[in-house]
Amino acid sequence: MANSAYPPASRELSQKRRALASDIEAAFDAFGQRVFADGALPAKTKQVIAVAVAHVTCPYCIKGYTKAALRHGATPEELMEAIWVAAGMRAGGAYAHSVVSLAAMDDAANRAPSG
Repeated sequence: MANSAYPPASRELSQKRRALASDIEAAFDAFGQRVFADGALPAKTKQVIAVAVAHVTCPYCIKGYTKAALRHGATPEELMEAIWVAAGMRAGGAYAHSVVSLAAMDDAANRAPSG
């Protein structure tokens, strides 16, 4: 991630985060283990979802969840389709949010002095 706002992930940063709030990190880790366990959705499906979500939320997560999904049996084709779904959702969100700009444009036009 050259020229990124995100510092490179490191063992030192992970240890510092853990040291500053170890009980909360432990609870977060336990939560993650439960979230990704087999349930109504199999673990593989949850990992594929995580790959898609990571592509629109967390650059740190992409590599790890991709590897986890592959370990759970996901295929490269499944992962790429999931990534395209995420891209479609992100683009759809921008499209849907365009109404906010359109409304602001209308407000500005209605407030413009006539004459």
